[in-house]
Amino acid sequence: MNLTRTGVWYFTDGMSATEAAEAAQRIESLGYSALWIPEAMGRHPFAHASWLLANTSELIVATGIASIYHREPGVTLAAQKTLAEQSGNRFLLGLGVSHKPMVEGVRGLTYGKPVATMRSYLEKMNASPYSGPNPEPDPPCVIAALGPKMLELARNACKGAHPYFTSPDHTAMAREIMGADGWLCVEQKVILCEDPEKARTVARQTAQMYMALPNYRNNWLRMGLDESDIEGGGSDRFVDTTFAWGDANAIRDRIRAHYDAGATHVCIQPVHPDAPFGTLHWEALEALA
Repeated sequence: MNLTRTGVWYFTDGMSATEAAEAAQRIESLGYSALWIPEAMGRHPFAHASWLLANTSELIVATGIASIYHREPGVTLAAQKTLAEQSGNRFLLGLGVSHKPMVEGVRGLTYGKPVATMRSYLEKMNASPYSGPNPEPDPPCVIAALGPKMLELARNACKGAHPYFTSPDHTAMAREIMGADGWLCVEQKVILCEDPEKARTVARQTAQMYMALPNYRNNWLRMGLDESDIEGGGSDRFVDTTFAWGDANAIRDRIRAHYDAGATHVCIQPVHPDAPFGTLHWEALEALA
């Protein structure tokens, strides 16, 4: 699985199935190595990954992330192996514990201790029987990891980590914990806009949906930001730490900073500066390809 090139992280639930397939094909044609798709309250991530894989030929499709609370570990293992076998090993399973408001508030489930729950899930998944054709090599799995303990679990229990909404300094910290061999697949939000006021306004609007989620807030504080940076929609310091904005060269510098800090793969999430959230900014993807 070749993750050496930059990828794209994007919500495709605002597109029809045909539009999503066309977008995946266009992302592939631009030379990006992977398309990362989330799971929230929209499409089933494995069913949608199957559709996208069937409509592309080289693109890796990754889940960023599939929630471990939504399915039994053996079912996840079966989906992983099925998609890997059907696609010629182009499926990357990204798992995560999601967020307490999503798990308990939306799904009505009980949210457990994140690291212990993920450890148990991975152990049960790896121990589950599977009688279908086994893909070769064994398909990889990464987990959403922000703090040191989850990063250690990513190092010890699977192929690597998928940090989200962080910074190059966080990438450097994660690499130190992960060691030399673990995959570090880092998401980076980008805004192709040279107007500081406009770019930061768009960034704050984008960040609002994440501000109330404790997993992110705790990690931003761990990264050296403080409550005053997070409250009120995010200070300039918050935006400049977690978003890459400016012209294409400035954004490339931020992507390069992640690689210099030890990232295996960077998946960029293009935020459109002139359209509602969920509108794919092709100008950014073309400029950064």
